[in-house]
Amino acid sequence: MKDKQLGTVYLVGAGPGDPDLLTVRAHRLLSQCDVLVYDALVPDEILKLVKKDCKSIFVGKLRGHHSTSQLKTNALLLELVKKNKCVVRLKGGDPFVFGRGGEEAAYLHKNGIGVEVVPAITSGIAASAYFGIPLTHRIASSSVTFVTGHEGIDKRRPSVNWKALAKASNTLVIYMGVHNLSYIVKELLAAGLSPKIPSAVIQQATVNGQRCLRTSLDSLVKEVKEQEFISPSIIIIGETINFQIEACAPSPAKVTMPISF
Repeated sequence: MKDKQLGTVYLVGAGPGDPDLLTVRAHRLLSQCDVLVYDALVPDEILKLVKKDCKSIFVGKLRGHHSTSQLKTNALLLELVKKNKCVVRLKGGDPFVFGRGGEEAAYLHKNGIGVEVVPAITSGIAASAYFGIPLTHRIASSSVTFVTGHEGIDKRRPSVNWKALAKASNTLVIYMGVHNLSYIVKELLAAGLSPKIPSAVIQQATVNGQRCLRTSLDSLVKEVKEQEFISPSIIIIGETINFQIEACAPSPAKVTMPISF
């Protein structure tokens, strides 16, 4: 007698938050899945897209709070896919951009599980676009670097070399950098980056409560603290910020429900 055929785990990107920015594939899988395993920062409006009998399990990680370890999440996905045909692992942004999607895909593949990755708009791109800031510009920026400002204590490779990055790219897009912002700015300035280079912080770019701060690098830490910017925020540093088209910036918005498929 043949073993029961195992299901598939879909590593799905939730995008930057607004349900309207989900891909058609992501929307379809969310409406059909048997189990949803989701991260922090995924809005309720997206979680409500699953069918009524779908089992939803939270495994998010938040600074300062008890979190599900990556090893436990891996084991959970393996256990669930042995009992369910369609398991959606929902991640904020894109699954393979600072989302540990690569680790989960490798673990599942090693254990003989079928995996499909559903890409999405990563928050670094969405945040800048929503507020009219081009990450590249023919005059001001021919290169852009995406980098994490938060690194786990169990990381096996060296930490980000901020001093090298200061001169290596025209535009820096920093994820999860608010907590370590003072150190990051100190390193960039020590490497010779101009204190007056334009900088921006965008909080909750595509959902309710969105806002944007523009200032110079040497004033960034002070203003972020005074204006109480918190995560999730994207930090952008580079001359291309001067080419912001403010007419593109959103007015105070509410998250809207996506169109029906």
